[in-house]
Amino acid sequence: MCDGHVEEAKRVATFAIRDAVPGDMGVLGGVFRRASLSNEGDRGNLLAHPDFLELSDLAVTQGRTRAAVADGVIVGFATWLGTGDVLEVEDLFVDPEWMRQGIARALVLDLFAIARGRGVRRVEVTANQHALGFYTKVGFAVGCNVQTTFGPGLRMHVTL
Repeated sequence: MCDGHVEEAKRVATFAIRDAVPGDMGVLGGVFRRASLSNEGDRGNLLAHPDFLELSDLAVTQGRTRAAVADGVIVGFATWLGTGDVLEVEDLFVDPEWMRQGIARALVLDLFAIARGRGVRRVEVTANQHALGFYTKVGFAVGCNVQTTFGPGLRMHVTL
């Protein structure tokens, strides 16, 4: 470049979203663990309780997991619970190397589409403090404060 500065090339995330299958559990577990431990505020509690870093296969076997795949590898995933007229975002994790590239947003929008397809008009999530900004940006409104295993959280919702 003319000014002598070299800009770091940014990876442009090209990915697809698909249903996760039981054979994906090893990769999903790795994304879950790396993403969970990347949050400095939760790391100490998680390392003190390693059982919280074990991803259950229940959402996958029940068909409630969507995986974001880039370059043939799962780089993020979302799970949900459906209860009547509400869809609950249960998990949303993106591999730290792929964060801030639109993958989490795309997974949430995918869950919105699933909710609409089921006739559900409200999506809810319990967000910890470090996720509040993200969920607000994708359209969730803050509801009430709740207590989670590792501290305070916020119930949030979006009406579709």
